[in-house]
Amino acid sequence: MKIAAYEVRPDEKPIIEGLCKEYGIELVSTPANLDASTVDMAEGCEGVTMLGQSDLSDPIIDKLADYGCQVLAARCVGFDHMNRHYARSKGMHVCHGSYAANGVAEYTVMAILMCIRNYKKAQANTDDNDFTLKGKMGRELRSLTVGVMGTGKIGRTVIQLLSSFGCRILAYDIFQNDEVRKYAEYVDLDTILAESDVITLHMPLLEDTKGMISKENVMKMKDGVVLINNARGELCDVDALIWGVENEKIGALFMDAFPGEVGIIHLGHDADIIRTEGMPYFKLKYLRSFVNVYHTPHMAFFTQEAAESMARCGVDAIYELLTKGETQHEVPKNM
Repeated sequence: MKIAAYEVRPDEKPIIEGLCKEYGIELVSTPANLDASTVDMAEGCEGVTMLGQSDLSDPIIDKLADYGCQVLAARCVGFDHMNRHYARSKGMHVCHGSYAANGVAEYTVMAILMCIRNYKKAQANTDDNDFTLKGKMGRELRSLTVGVMGTGKIGRTVIQLLSSFGCRILAYDIFQNDEVRKYAEYVDLDTILAESDVITLHMPLLEDTKGMISKENVMKMKDGVVLINNARGELCDVDALIWGVENEKIGALFMDAFPGEVGIIHLGHDADIIRTEGMPYFKLKYLRSFVNVYHTPHMAFFTQEAAESMARCGVDAIYELLTKGETQHEVPKNM
């Protein structure tokens, strides 16, 4: 058995190599993305594993199929970057990673607290030896209503953590969960937009969720709403975010994910010029200039525990499918 591993980070490398050695798998690996310039590395490989920045468009999938690839295994939880329907039509299995929800959930609570306590301004002023309290008055979570959009594993864990703060919690999801009802009230989309002081996104990126945070929906939110996106950047229309911040509809914005981040995040760009179609990076730079906008480089997931789990999933999914014909990591056929 031979597999190709792309986007291999230094923290993943020993785990992936160790598992391949244990399972008797021949491994070829690279830190580079899977794309037209690197796809030939996968020739003769029965499985390919990658993170979320690789190109899995139809021409790449065609080449992988020609090379004998039977399994595509993303090591990240999201699978929106994989043309999974086309891959299945070429006879491939499509898999994704998993990890405990705690890392992203804890990061989300941190993000909420940073926003409602004006941390960015406080830190910037303190670094500039301005020790006044001007512009730094915050809010307490217990007095706020928090809306959680998406109540899958991560959303549920966020709700459980928030319950200890004593805030009112609203939830929105087309698939409702009895465990969530112990802590939160399920409401419709218009209600969660209109009544939440804080809105945090934990939905997968699908056709019906792409661009859900539109200008129309931002306009339905409370004045001064705190908006947190630690999920997928494309859940938000970037122009709607800019409008909301400029018009003070959005009182604070925390983005660990940003539309058009492929080719930008997890790479060093301190000595080059970033060019992105539609100027998403320019818009990101503009948003970051506001004192109430926070941006981190898609790192909410990045804990020692989660990174190890993701690395294992990529190898295990391929090995299990090729030796047993099934794996818990396969993306359901209806998705």
